[in-house]
Amino acid sequence: KSVYDLAVKFAKDQMPEAKEKVDEKLCRKLARTSSAVIAPMAAVIGGIAGQEVLKAVSGKFTPIKQFYYFTAAKCLPAEEEKEDEDEDGTQDRFKPDEAQHHRYDDYVAVFGKDVQAKMSRLNIFLVGAGAIGCEMLKNFALMGVGAANASHQAKKAEESKTGGVVTVTDMDAIERSNLNRQFLFRPSDVGKLKSDAASAAARKINGDFKVVSHSHRVGKESEEIYDEAFWSGLDAVVTALDNVQARLYLDNSCIHHLKPMFDSGTLGTKGNTQVVLPKLTESYGSSQDPPEESIPLCTLHNFPHKIEHTIQWARDKFEGLFKLSASEVNSYLTETNYLAKLAEDSVNEVKNLELLNAYLGDDKPLSFEDCIHWARRLFETEFNNKIVQLLIALPPDKTDSEGNPFWTGHKRPPSPLKFDPENELHLEFVVAAANLHAVVYGLEGSRNKAAIKKEIAKVVIKAFVPEKGHKVAKNDEEMKAMMEEESHGLDSKIERLKSKLPQPSELTGYQLNPVVFEKDDASNFHIDFITACSNLRAANYKIKSASKHQTKQIAGKIIPAIATTTAMVAGLVCLELYKLAQGLKLEHFSNTYANLAIGHITASEPLEPEFKEVEFEARGKKRKLKFSLWDKMEVKIGSQATLQDLVDHFEEKFGLDIVMLNFGRALLYSQYGFGAKRKNKVRLKLSIPELVKTVAKVEVNMSSSFLTLGAMVTTLDGDDVDIPAVRFWLKE
Repeated sequence: KSVYDLAVKFAKDQMPEAKEKVDEKLCRKLARTSSAVIAPMAAVIGGIAGQEVLKAVSGKFTPIKQFYYFTAAKCLPAEEEKEDEDEDGTQDRFKPDEAQHHRYDDYVAVFGKDVQAKMSRLNIFLVGAGAIGCEMLKNFALMGVGAANASHQAKKAEESKTGGVVTVTDMDAIERSNLNRQFLFRPSDVGKLKSDAASAAARKINGDFKVVSHSHRVGKESEEIYDEAFWSGLDAVVTALDNVQARLYLDNSCIHHLKPMFDSGTLGTKGNTQVVLPKLTESYGSSQDPPEESIPLCTLHNFPHKIEHTIQWARDKFEGLFKLSASEVNSYLTETNYLAKLAEDSVNEVKNLELLNAYLGDDKPLSFEDCIHWARRLFETEFNNKIVQLLIALPPDKTDSEGNPFWTGHKRPPSPLKFDPENELHLEFVVAAANLHAVVYGLEGSRNKAAIKKEIAKVVIKAFVPEKGHKVAKNDEEMKAMMEEESHGLDSKIERLKSKLPQPSELTGYQLNPVVFEKDDASNFHIDFITACSNLRAANYKIKSASKHQTKQIAGKIIPAIATTTAMVAGLVCLELYKLAQGLKLEHFSNTYANLAIGHITASEPLEPEFKEVEFEARGKKRKLKFSLWDKMEVKIGSQATLQDLVDHFEEKFGLDIVMLNFGRALLYSQYGFGAKRKNKVRLKLSIPELVKTVAKVEVNMSSSFLTLGAMVTTLDGDDVDIPAVRFWLKE
């Protein structure tokens, strides 16, 4: 009230001719909220301000040179003038409890007691406990999400129920590299599960915060854990993921269970948030980013021109030499039908048989010295012999059919490398490759470069004899054609390779150790090998080399993440949760795109879902169906209704004939196909749960609310009609 009086006096003194009156509601709102500090707003403004500090320190990116205005007024509840006003006109629901200061007083001042109570009773499923996930948990704890027992409760008895919990899942363990941006973790947490450590840290922020931590991957394999009972209790899903596949799975689950989803992501200084609301907005999967461009195979194999190409080539070499090869050997030794399955692809059969012969024969080491010899020969093969062979097939002066130079533009003629034990890069390759080869065979390695160099001198390198008539694919189409050509006339070679293989019975209990790539262990030689291998390949093609740090970032597919952008997107999502708790209309919600490098933030109203309209005639009446991806054909005819009952129901209620019915990939019913009449005679008498169990081999949980079925239908006259999925209710 006093702020309003001051504003009126200021307006009269400074703007006596102004016709517009001072907005009393706006003044009260400003007075009430201006001194409050709430976590999501602090995260957004802090992220923006923090990036400006980094710009000043680093001199990188464009600073903000004017006042920056950010508003989240759409989060605020509507103020009803006559509701619970005190003598001074301040509304009681926004007034903190004077009897005792409470940690949520600022939130009550901004949003009111009712909204704070609703926030405390939210049931949230947070998927991911990495950079964004940690920020979300911090905000939830500060906001009082899932802390109903300690929050300001609504006065109405029906609204004072307890509840609210945050369930967080992340299957990853904490790595040391996480500590620079995932601030709930400490050095002592390295090796612990992210979800456990983050939850424990969040509880320290707010002892009343109820959070349950899991370590399950969200997907088909965890549907028994995250079942319908779990989903039915949720108010919202918040994603904190780093891959599209998991987002799409959650998106489909939210559509299936009609639950809101709040998605966010970052890439360096860029960040975005998306709100998905049942029946009101499009889904995450309705519009996706284009798939990541892959490097053409011929570029990787023969014509690299960027360091990214050589790093990917080295990464592939790592997988092939130390993981996939060992896995193939283990499969051969343990699977009785391995060779039979291998025979289904003759090209890969030859390659795998050659691999098995090498890893169980010539390349099988008995000591670390044998590993050193293998690594030295590998250098000769990859960086000398193959380059010589390529230049014989495609000499530097080669021209195309029109007389133009072949080696031009991005195509660079390579140069073979001569091994030099005094060259640090050459030696590093042998050291890393030898040690990794030793790991595969369970042998003890060594870092003694002097001893390794001494052993290298003993290696006998055979003179390379180029293969006559060797062809080189100039593009991916030629490579595919050559692979198909190679598949012919291989029978005798396959039999010869099979005959040389030792029998699995001769190696009972023998196993190799596949090496799983781990970028964050500096002692395991993984990044050492990929860096040396990539830079040697780069030297072949006169490409600028990369440091271990750069190689680690590219090979490990590390998405650049900085704390400023992470804090901002987490804050933006949490502001949207206030709108959800209040049940606000679509126009209040916002999708956001930001680029802190240039001080740019754009908010837009989420798009509505695309609707499909279908018109058809049934029994002389014109009918119309309008539906979106959120809609289903609701069928409530009892859990024990038979397939015949379902067919009759569609005919009587909708004037439609079910032609095909499926549950997932299982075809439950079809009017067409071999033996359809005989099968249908039995299946039409089965209840829908029995039908699913019999055909799809899935035990139906009768405590579930419904089954989702796919149906292909026609009018009774045989005209095709598009319909949404069918929701068959097991509960009335």
